[in-house]
Amino acid sequence: MGFEDRRVVVTGGAGALGSAVVAALIEAGAVCHVACFDAAEAQRFRFRDHKKVVVTVSGDLADEAAIARLYQSIDPLWASIHIAGGFAAAPLRETGLAALRRQFDMNVMSCALCCGAAVRAMAGAGGRIVNVSARAGLEWRGGAGMVAYAASKAAVAALTVALAEEVAKEGILVNAVAPSIMDTAANRTAMPEADFALWPKVEEVAATIVFLASPDNRVTRGAVVPVYGRS
Repeated sequence: MGFEDRRVVVTGGAGALGSAVVAALIEAGAVCHVACFDAAEAQRFRFRDHKKVVVTVSGDLADEAAIARLYQSIDPLWASIHIAGGFAAAPLRETGLAALRRQFDMNVMSCALCCGAAVRAMAGAGGRIVNVSARAGLEWRGGAGMVAYAASKAAVAALTVALAEEVAKEGILVNAVAPSIMDTAANRTAMPEADFALWPKVEEVAATIVFLASPDNRVTRGAVVPVYGRS
């Protein structure tokens, strides 16, 4: 898909979805700059020694200084894919201010700061940005029992659409995907009675992300694409 030697940032690249995205990008010829929270996460990342991968221990992605360090040495930047985030399930009556802020820091602030850094890095050259919302961020009634998470992912969706309009004339196409529960080892352990065949595979979600981030995507912007599988 025309990624040969194009530089792509992937936050959350060491996770299940992130690793699938990095694998697809490597196969397509991209150079992946992968942000890991700490050295332990970097050590667990299975592509850490790949010649097409540059691992950065970024720390907290809701910190402007951490974001600046991540993006400052990447030139030119073609795409920025923002998978890093966090999930917490609790009724709102049991969600205090610290927990609420944590969800918004992990899901909204990290995404917004990375988007801003990416837009600055792409100035004059164009590029692609892909964010990750969630099904609960689009179908709000499904966010019962995880209100803070649903609200933060809804904010990611709104951020994506507004930013897409803001930077379209600069040749920067901004989109997002909204997965339902994905087929990962952690989710299988947490929900052993579920029908795993209905869940989207991380490789399938990754394929949508990689297309949106690719030069082959010439016209799609401002989309929040549901990637629900059959669930």
